[in-house]
Amino acid sequence: MAPRTTAASVEKRRAILDAAVRVFAERGFNHCRVSDIADEAGVAYGLVYHYFKSKDGILDEVFLERWNLMLEVIEEAAGDEALSARDRLAKVATFIVESYGRHPDVMQVVIVEVTRQANTFGRKHWATIQDAHTGLARIVERAQGTGELRGDIPPAFAAIVFYGGIEQILTSWIFGTSPSEPADRREAVVQLVETICGGLDPR
Repeated sequence: MAPRTTAASVEKRRAILDAAVRVFAERGFNHCRVSDIADEAGVAYGLVYHYFKSKDGILDEVFLERWNLMLEVIEEAAGDEALSARDRLAKVATFIVESYGRHPDVMQVVIVEVTRQANTFGRKHWATIQDAHTGLARIVERAQGTGELRGDIPPAFAAIVFYGGIEQILTSWIFGTSPSEPADRREAVVQLVETICGGLDPR
């Protein structure tokens, strides 16, 4: 039986999700148990199963919650007639890097435990991950059609390179190999968009 949707149940469910993020980020998904999540959330072990079928189901929700927000931003950027191609891509990149700034544990879990797990969660959610690449490719293709971007690069390839660049930037922040202060995040967006749109050829 599904739990009743009340303010208290919504709050408790949120607390369990937030606790799971902290535990996944600290210990890794495969090295923690549902009881660890319950302890972190300060709830009884059985209450976790009242809201979620399994530990896998908790990770699924953490990923989909954040990823679907990103898909909405990509859709908004792609459809905004007032923005240039660079501004559309910058809007997407800014959302992602600032998501890291506000929720570093969530972004760590999304990248380390889902999108890079080719044989487990990454494969399971591959269609949803591809939705982001498709949306980014649409931005590129539209800009190629208007002459804003060169037309000899396949849009799907450009989208993969763009998202891959963001993921590598986030990875460097996750592992502490690059600074990630607000100014660093803003500069990362500028450099990424210019590298993708302007290329590395000398002018």
